[in-house]
Amino acid sequence: MENRQQWGTRAGFILAAAGSAIGLGNIWRFPAVAYENGGGAFFFPYLFALLTAGIPILILEFTLGHKYRGSAPLTFARLSKGTEWIGWWQVLISFVISTYYSVVIAWAMSYTYFAFTSKWGENTGDFLFGEYLKLAETPGTFGSLVPAVLIPLLLVWVINLAVLYKGVRKGIEAANKIFLPTLIVLFFIIVIRAVTLDGAVEGLNAFFKPNWDQIMNGKVWLAAYSQIFFSLSIAFAIMITYSSYLPKKSDITNNAFITGFANSGFELLAGIGVFSVLGFLAQQQGVEVSEVVKGGVGLAFVVFPQIINQFPAFNELFGVLFFLSLTLAGLTSLISISETYVSAVQEKFGISRTKAVLGGGGVAALIALVFASNGGLYFLDVVDYFINNFGVALVGLVEVVTVAWVLKELNALQTHANSVSDIMVGAWWKVSLSVVTPIVLGYMMFDSIKTNLKENYGGYDTLFVVKYGWTIAALVIVLGFVLSVKRWKDGVLSVPTDKEVSS
Repeated sequence: MENRQQWGTRAGFILAAAGSAIGLGNIWRFPAVAYENGGGAFFFPYLFALLTAGIPILILEFTLGHKYRGSAPLTFARLSKGTEWIGWWQVLISFVISTYYSVVIAWAMSYTYFAFTSKWGENTGDFLFGEYLKLAETPGTFGSLVPAVLIPLLLVWVINLAVLYKGVRKGIEAANKIFLPTLIVLFFIIVIRAVTLDGAVEGLNAFFKPNWDQIMNGKVWLAAYSQIFFSLSIAFAIMITYSSYLPKKSDITNNAFITGFANSGFELLAGIGVFSVLGFLAQQQGVEVSEVVKGGVGLAFVVFPQIINQFPAFNELFGVLFFLSLTLAGLTSLISISETYVSAVQEKFGISRTKAVLGGGGVAALIALVFASNGGLYFLDVVDYFINNFGVALVGLVEVVTVAWVLKELNALQTHANSVSDIMVGAWWKVSLSVVTPIVLGYMMFDSIKTNLKENYGGYDTLFVVKYGWTIAALVIVLGFVLSVKRWKDGVLSVPTDKEVSS
């Protein structure tokens, strides 16, 4: 009999799936990507990408998990024995991401505390890289552990593992019911305050003003697909794992649309908040908005503290709210990322959830110490770039091509999704997955490989890029094959019948 854990409510699942999708990238990546790729005009390719790649792949992964009732490796093994390695590849990518993602959450946690007194001072860049991270001069140098990063990092892992230990309903669902609504309320407060600042209108004009000349630029469309792909937590093994905990009668396509649009809605909200405060900063410095636009770590930990320093009132409160929002956004994503390998290890090796949490999570927490060292930021930068570009994007391409073209499973999956859903999927879904997505992801991979063979990422030394970039991206594929060699226990590969799955 199947005793698989299940979500307590449909809302619990949607909050968890949306919580996974809504992460740090929504806040610090999307606004800059949209601005640099046509402003208001970017929303057309972005929406097209959401409807032809984002939501179709979400429906695909929700259907796979719901039909085959397993972690990503078990789902692929039940789909076809020769494809189990794809599931392990996805799980290992999530494992690697969890090691450094947790460190960025630790930074956000530290900055939540620093915001009470604006501890970063006037020179926010020097504070981040010098005083807080104590960054080594040479990439590749480990140095020693940085206590100011280590302490919040331990707290991040204690929270993460405690939630995972409690299981799906009492842990992940309960945490997301608290974290995600809190995050949205906090961010609404931030946005309301941001749009009332002097200069906010100029910032919003810069963000929303459409540059129609860009709409025919292929790079803009590529950026839209890239943003949708990395933002929605697809091909990370997350959505397959989460949907495997759905009850038998669950509306798959509706859930996918709600998750996709909830994620995009938050990205739009983040863009409004970020560009309102960037407009304020530009006015304070007497420069154009284009001169203060930044994305990633620089936006969150250098530019935002500069902005907070210049707030007319309640700057400490704004700082606390902003960095607490980053912490919560990061935690909801980290929990989902970690659940992929906890679930996979538990099923493959037939061990208890407690052992899987302590084993998988414990090893990830130990590896995370690398990114809490003096050279941590350099390692994080390279590993993140390669595991995303040559991990997530590539495994997404392999997943779609395998299901659509090699196994020719789209008709069977379409039937399954439609049997439980209000919104029927048809030709649009199959064409998106079998034609549009492979072409776009294929071109993304070709473009990325060409760029990286021409010059080293970030101007880093070749040996450093090979050791911590290319090698790690290749290692997760090799280990995926290795883990798929071990036989499953008898009976595990048989798909549970409807009677065995309680509704």
